[in-house]
Amino acid sequence: MAENTIQRIKQYLDYKGIRVSVLEREVGMSNGSFASQLKKNKTIGIDKLENILNRYRDINIEWLMTGDGNMIKWDVLHEKNTRLYQKTGKAIDNPEIPLYDIQTTAGIIDLFGDNENQKPVDLIRIPKISNCDGALYVTGDSMHPLLKSGDIVVYKKIYNLEQNIIWGEMYLIYVNNDDNEYFFTRFLKQSDRESYVQFVAQNPEHQTLEFPVSSIKSLALVKGSIRINSQF
Repeated sequence: MAENTIQRIKQYLDYKGIRVSVLEREVGMSNGSFASQLKKNKTIGIDKLENILNRYRDINIEWLMTGDGNMIKWDVLHEKNTRLYQKTGKAIDNPEIPLYDIQTTAGIIDLFGDNENQKPVDLIRIPKISNCDGALYVTGDSMHPLLKSGDIVVYKKIYNLEQNIIWGEMYLIYVNNDDNEYFFTRFLKQSDRESYVQFVAQNPEHQTLEFPVSSIKSLALVKGSIRINSQF
């Protein structure tokens, strides 16, 4: 059976960790109607489709309608040997952003614990991005191919976890669980277990992890990334 628009909407919901009931409430669908349409492989009305696109602005419309291209919409800016991947949105200014190059997990944990001894290696400016606290070189391959080791991620710290987590977005996360400290770059999704959260990697070779929300000691939203393609 050929894949259609409503099936792709369900793929997006699964990817973002959004419950069907939440979609129905936010776009004005009656309770259970989306699941019923999905089960019967029906199409979705134009008015509801417009509501979905207005509410979930990162959906790539071409992918949603045809299946072509990427699910998530990205702006790609080229600057000489630098490629910036930035989520679509309007920036209000262009401040200097401190860039950190920290090679150990302990050092990163110190940085996210507001340790003033961590000094930036540089200050960078990125067009069309604002309200950032810093930038950090990526290590590891958990978010490959979206991110690879050596890329730079630009982040904004989150201070109120209960109110400000956007499910399905990518975060830098410092976890202290049973006196064991970890630092992850992951998508955050809601868990079926109460007061738990899922840490989801882009790389399928990395398993999904679950931790109590209370174990998250520091959190930063990834607002964009930079990839430098060296030329030899």
